[in-house]
Amino acid sequence: MFNIIHNLFIKCFAIDKWNIGVVDQSIDDLLTSKKLSAINWLREDNVDYAADPFIVKGSNNFKIYYEELNFWQGKGKIMMMEGFDFKTKKIASGISPSQIHLSYPYLIQDKGDLFCVPETSEALEIGLYKVDENNPHKLKKTKILIHGKQFVDTSIIFHLGKYWLFTSVSGINNELFIYYSDHLDGDYKAHDRNPILVEKQACRGAGSLFCLGGFIYRPTQNSSNCYGGSIQINRIKILNESDYQTDAVFEILPDKKYNKGIHQISFTENKIVVDGKRREFSLATPFKKIVRKIRTR
Repeated sequence: MFNIIHNLFIKCFAIDKWNIGVVDQSIDDLLTSKKLSAINWLREDNVDYAADPFIVKGSNNFKIYYEELNFWQGKGKIMMMEGFDFKTKKIASGISPSQIHLSYPYLIQDKGDLFCVPETSEALEIGLYKVDENNPHKLKKTKILIHGKQFVDTSIIFHLGKYWLFTSVSGINNELFIYYSDHLDGDYKAHDRNPILVEKQACRGAGSLFCLGGFIYRPTQNSSNCYGGSIQINRIKILNESDYQTDAVFEILPDKKYNKGIHQISFTENKIVVDGKRREFSLATPFKKIVRKIRTR
């Protein structure tokens, strides 16, 4: 009886609170140590989610693009902050259609320009957006790269003369889709093995792809125990137009302060950003959940 009451209480009054943390660590050190150094968590913003962070080094400071979600509003939006302070945040404008849920603002630099590939699954497309150099919160759509499915957590990397795009489809946790092109804004061709069957913990993207020692490393969400439970770092051993082979290298577990989950990692120089989940209790939680369900229909 106690367990039933306890579980009911959790379901009614508990809500996930996501925040962003910064780590002074290089990619090389992460691969060597197979664990994160101390995480410096930002002072929490007054929203439910501040998650999916991607970091880039600007001329004067660091910029972080991330998803912000307020349950009273129901749908996520893309924000940008300068430095590591939510007080500097601005909403990222120019993403269309703007009224849909937005998340996972993947960043990639190409020929001196910065581009963003946000998750716009409700629009049934993967769009490429150029970031305005002078007004970095302003994005301009340059091309629809792929369309036709509810693509989520899209990640792109340049490797051995081609741009490789990795993505998944909402609600399908064991199918990976890969596309490739000679140019970032070019015509993407489907991998011969699409959809590629993978384990659940090696499916959905969890942040920045990176190359080291001739291998591509791909972070993925491990939701085996719960949503956003941990991050799995995968090494891609073979990648070409007709073959794909990968293995798991190590797992990144949640921090003590945000011990309920971690599902995003991004890198630049000697800085790493991650997100973390903790549980929060509030009498307003049942109403928040109802409002969100109504607004996301």
